[in-house]
Amino acid sequence: MKKYSFLIYHKTYQEFLENIRQAGVVHIVTKQKGVSDDAADLRKQLSTADLLKDTIQSLQHRLADRKDVSLCPLNPAVSGNDILAEYEQLKFDEDLLLIQKQNLQREIDHMSLWGDFDLGILSKFEETGRQIKFFHCREREFQDVWTERFNAMEVLRKGGSVYFITLTPTDFDEEPEAEKVRISDTSLGMLQKALQENESQTADLQKQFDAIAVNHLNNLKETQRQLLENIDLSKVHLQAEKKADEKLILLEGWVPEINESKLIRTLETMQDVYHIAETPDKDDKSAPILLKNNRFARLFEPIAELYELPNYHELDLTPFFAPFFLLFFGLCLGDAGYGLLILLATLFARTKVNPALKPILTLASVLGAATVFCGMVSGTLFGIELLNQEWAWLTSFKNLMLESDQLFNMALILGVVQILYGMIVRAYATVRSYGWAYSLERWGWVILFIGGGSLYLVFYHEKELPPPDVARYVFYAVLGISVLFILFLNTPGRNPLINFLSGLWNTFNMATGLVGDLLSYIRLFALGLSGSVMGLVFNKLAMELSGNIPVVSQLAMIAILLFGHSINIFMSSIGAFVHPMRLTFVEFYKNAGFEGGGKSYKPFKYIPPEN
Repeated sequence: MKKYSFLIYHKTYQEFLENIRQAGVVHIVTKQKGVSDDAADLRKQLSTADLLKDTIQSLQHRLADRKDVSLCPLNPAVSGNDILAEYEQLKFDEDLLLIQKQNLQREIDHMSLWGDFDLGILSKFEETGRQIKFFHCREREFQDVWTERFNAMEVLRKGGSVYFITLTPTDFDEEPEAEKVRISDTSLGMLQKALQENESQTADLQKQFDAIAVNHLNNLKETQRQLLENIDLSKVHLQAEKKADEKLILLEGWVPEINESKLIRTLETMQDVYHIAETPDKDDKSAPILLKNNRFARLFEPIAELYELPNYHELDLTPFFAPFFLLFFGLCLGDAGYGLLILLATLFARTKVNPALKPILTLASVLGAATVFCGMVSGTLFGIELLNQEWAWLTSFKNLMLESDQLFNMALILGVVQILYGMIVRAYATVRSYGWAYSLERWGWVILFIGGGSLYLVFYHEKELPPPDVARYVFYAVLGISVLFILFLNTPGRNPLINFLSGLWNTFNMATGLVGDLLSYIRLFALGLSGSVMGLVFNKLAMELSGNIPVVSQLAMIAILLFGHSINIFMSSIGAFVHPMRLTFVEFYKNAGFEGGGKSYKPFKYIPPEN
């Protein structure tokens, strides 16, 4: 990245902004300042943009399943803001109708207990000196004496309750010991008629929504595009500094070196613009991040962005953790059948979705393929333990399958490999940023673990190899170099005693932290085992609970298998995604010395209209 500072004459400032927007390569530096009126206007624009986004998504959702509908082309004579206002009014009317429907439905449910009758009867009885009251109580609380004392008449028994009315003189104040019921001011028939009218109005509203979607969706998208351009422009205005009695304007931005020539060609066509370019120094971490990875590692960038982007001066760890994440997901899910379903489903979905979603589905396909491989290694297919099966086609594959204790050991070995790999990456990154002298402590740990482990495997594990004396001298050499780097050369130019004490403290932290880090990798074995056990349980349930009735038994078995394995795939897939992320962001990132804090590169550019 190159940092550009632009000094522009105020009369050509607007022209300058339009030109660099067309160039589309300058990431404007955010300084969190600006005129309050401009900030208030920007907030209003952002609010409108959110409203437009929600409206467009809602209208697109309406048309998602209607393949026979084609949108009307953009009509310049129609204002997108007017369409938005019309849509908001319709939404308001829809909300009112929904509230009215809920109230009507509640009243209908209440009045349906008493039936459809003319409410005028109540008034006619009052004119004759009689009153009708409505009550309900539990069945065991209803007293037969109420029939004579209050002229109680049962209307309905429902849900263990009795609904009844009483007919008494208007001056008779005594009532049965039951809960009095309020009657609606509208009869059941009128309420049902009002509900039908409500549903008719709602249906008319839905037709109006559909008409807006078909006729004006492209206008709304164009309004959104123009508004987003104005928002970007407003943000740029807020970051500008006015100099020399507001005659000059200072603006700063970042440009990738690969796009620098495009900016220079744009600046050469302009007058009254002075600019200087700087390369960020080692302490400047404010430069935005533009990730550059190969096709494989690029698939895992969305996962890396869930945590944080690297700062400008550190390595992007995406290509370093991608192979491990792929393997860890496969081990955690651990069932070749589940992996095959994911692979086939995502490959099919790629042919149906928006191009923007295809990279995500490609990642899912790759993870599914890894699960097929790891499932065969662990010997699990839809919960079936393949090592216990005598299928002819399995004979050549059984040599590749691992027992439970071997899978446990493999999980720990993978943990050791990734932790050491992270240490090597951290040492390399230190050399890259500060030089070899500052990386000696990192290399000391790498030499100690790799050298010491290799010596154990070569000299002590294999008895027939060189004699112990040779191994001891080599081990002393490895240990001596490691101690020298870790305890005495950890920080160049510092007091040796301080280096020694600092090295001891770092050694304590390393020794205690590594044990916890390594044990975290047991989850690779535990999650894969738990998913396999759950699959096995559902298989047994399907066999034992389906019964012996022809056809019915087979249908019941299929239903249990589909239900059980669907739950298992869903739960296991979540675990298989979350726990490798934890191993990546906690154990690997920590040992790789990841700092983070980077900001994504977002250039100020022209937003083209949709086709």
